[in-house]
Amino acid sequence: MLNIQYFASIREALNRSEEQLELPASVATVDQLIAHLLQLNPHFKAVFNGKDKILVAVNQTVADKNCLLSANDEVAFFPPMTGG
Repeated sequence: MLNIQYFASIREALNRSEEQLELPASVATVDQLIAHLLQLNPHFKAVFNGKDKILVAVNQTVADKNCLLSANDEVAFFPPMTGG
């Protein structure tokens, strides 16, 4: 079971901070997970609209969209960070 965490503005847009999801057989990478989430819930389009780069961590390590997933992974989505 994937444990998916949402932070900051992503959490607010989706109105949830986390969820658990059985890893579908068709989902092997972070990119495929995002595509799957878009199919499950139209609210995800507001988050993964392609305009802003979403940061992803898998098991508390920053990952790219080609990162392979396993059934018990923790995936976290963060909005772009700004600094000053």
